[in-house]
Amino acid sequence: METKGVNAKKAENFSDWYVQVIQKADLVDYSDVSGCLIFKPGSYSIWENIQSYLDNKFKKDGVKNTYFPLLIPEHLFKKEADHVKGFTPEVAWVTHAGDSKLNERLAIRPTSETIMYNSYAKWIRSWKDLPLRYNQWCNVIRWEFKHPVPFLRTREFLWQEGHSAFATKKEADKEALKILDFYADTYEKLLAVPVLKGMKSKNEKFAGADYSLSVETLLPNGKAIQGATSHHLGQNFSKAFDINFLDISEKKDYVWQNSWGFSTRSIGIMLAMHGDDKGIILPPNVALNKLVVVPILFTKDKKNIIKVASSLVKKLKKYNPLLDDREDYSAGWKFNEWEMKGIPLRLEIGPKDLEKKQVVLVRRDNNEKINVKIKDVAIEVPKILKEIQDSLFLKAKKFLDESIQEAQEVSELKKIVNSGCIGKVNWCGSVNCEESINDKTGAKSLNSEFNLNVEGKCFACGNKAEYVTYFAKSY
Repeated sequence: METKGVNAKKAENFSDWYVQVIQKADLVDYSDVSGCLIFKPGSYSIWENIQSYLDNKFKKDGVKNTYFPLLIPEHLFKKEADHVKGFTPEVAWVTHAGDSKLNERLAIRPTSETIMYNSYAKWIRSWKDLPLRYNQWCNVIRWEFKHPVPFLRTREFLWQEGHSAFATKKEADKEALKILDFYADTYEKLLAVPVLKGMKSKNEKFAGADYSLSVETLLPNGKAIQGATSHHLGQNFSKAFDINFLDISEKKDYVWQNSWGFSTRSIGIMLAMHGDDKGIILPPNVALNKLVVVPILFTKDKKNIIKVASSLVKKLKKYNPLLDDREDYSAGWKFNEWEMKGIPLRLEIGPKDLEKKQVVLVRRDNNEKINVKIKDVAIEVPKILKEIQDSLFLKAKKFLDESIQEAQEVSELKKIVNSGCIGKVNWCGSVNCEESINDKTGAKSLNSEFNLNVEGKCFACGNKAEYVTYFAKSY
């Protein structure tokens, strides 16, 4: 099947552009279940690279992988009141097995705190059993009724969820921040997406948490989006599930807990951030195939060109290059296809290049063409790939930085968010104030900066400011 070009402009109709590029780049297909995607190899390979990158960080830090059941008995799900209240509208339930009604409904995993902590209560007895730090890579179902957007908001998605238990609050607080740093690093170093790190508001924190930390960014359509979260659960779940231990002085106490997650939403964020009107653009660090070799085939020197192209593929094996030696498509058609699919670097070689003992390297991010001697290709390719990775991040960072504007009053914030930017304000942090801001501007709080001694008054209600907070229209 031929790959046809995108007929929507990113700057003019972001929604149409986004849906077109992810389909025409052969990343996804729609299933017969509304809001549930089929991940094709192009997108699943991106997830595998993210998985590998993060999993390596977790394991080096002492986290162990495990797996818990997909189905959660209702009596467990209902043990933590705030958690139940927060998730009940999104839960899908299994009520029958065949024609027989179950004695107890089973929730299809929206998140795994409840089923995991039931086991933690059995496994943790003494301070010697702590810390307990487990992670699982799995899928979850959240039956949201909002308009699904591939990757960004779907009913089923893939993620990792980490669940930790500690003897002290200090240890849990330290881990919550460390995991957030892992997430920020993954976005910035792997996906070339800059993020804002901070604390969620009381209104936006995870159901059942004492506090939630997040990484947030702004997409080119002027909507902010949450990238990943790290939650400190305090002793809320440990008391609900009776996860207690004897400390070193033989005194009984409840564990302090965290949960943290990073999902396939990250793929959509990356694609939306970097793509252009030709298609997607993959940062080299996350691309399965970092370059494609396209021999320009004419009758003259065809065999020699293919021979040299094949030798270059072998020489550049570590970048998992593709060789497009199809003869039933023109070179221009092939260029368009690989640009659509976002391959970071294209290597062209034709009869004239062969005469000059050179190749042409074409960057996907800026379309720059670079003539390189064949003998120097193995030296130049890694340099150019690094330049592409760095350039994508710096471009996105410039966009984010220039989109943050300070506001002194609600009317200013409204203008800022309506122009597709993020408002930065001194804020009191109260739930009522946030709801009022949302009603007047359509903006939600993203997160608040860490470790600031805030002076002055709340920009919205005039009470004492407690935080420097980012507000924007968001997914």
